[in-house]
Amino acid sequence: MPIDKINGVKIFWELTGSKGEPLVLVHGSWGDHHNWDMVAGEFAKTFRVLTYDRRGHSESERLPGQGSVEEDVEDLIELINYLNLSPAHIAGNSYGAGIALKTAAKRPDLFKSMVIHEPPLFGILKDNPNAREALQLVDGRIKVVLDLFAEGNLQKATEEFMEKIAMGTGAWEKLPEAVKRTFIYNAPTWYDEMQDPQSLQIDINTLSNYKKPALLSSGSESPIFFPLVINKLMSVIPHAKRITFEGAGHVPHMSHSEKYIETVSNFCFSIGN
Repeated sequence: MPIDKINGVKIFWELTGSKGEPLVLVHGSWGDHHNWDMVAGEFAKTFRVLTYDRRGHSESERLPGQGSVEEDVEDLIELINYLNLSPAHIAGNSYGAGIALKTAAKRPDLFKSMVIHEPPLFGILKDNPNAREALQLVDGRIKVVLDLFAEGNLQKATEEFMEKIAMGTGAWEKLPEAVKRTFIYNAPTWYDEMQDPQSLQIDINTLSNYKKPALLSSGSESPIFFPLVINKLMSVIPHAKRITFEGAGHVPHMSHSEKYIETVSNFCFSIGN
């Protein structure tokens, strides 16, 4: 389980599976590479699977000072090049999906395909009058979490985020204690991400650079602001397909792991050389 300096920061990474095409899994905020534990082992039977802790998360280095989503993009680019994994299938969840999208716009040559679930790119909805109510809803919920941070209440801030934005009411109490500890430990990195004005934005015009297969998904139980983002992305990514994970929310790889494995595997297998 190596830790190597990638793009100037120590990054923990793990590569499993000895055959098949590369599949890179990019986790969202608060968590780490363990977010993929319920699917990585099965994927490794048919893919070479890369999981890693993004900078500022768990076993990877947390640098002082303000970070940026662009640093996450460069980390992903350099890690793929360092391990000689391109072109790869790249799957991202939540904030990790946003990183994957920004990487696809910048370096489409690294991709064989892209699988994206509910990136929080709410900035692309600003010009949509039909999204005004949804934006007010998510902005209000994020503000509550930020206010709890300002009060120094990391645990309550983490719980509020998981219940009101990511996982739904009652989810916090059902989480294993180890997962709760991980989320709380990584909470300051989420706060740092929210201080970056580009963290929830993307220049949608750049997505036309990506002309390879893409699968965009949302959960049927997710708050309305996530499928609205997917709607917008579908209109600008040339060869995108869309699915809905029925009964799932923001983390289908954790809540509906068998369906997630089946869906992603079938999509990747459908792509020719």
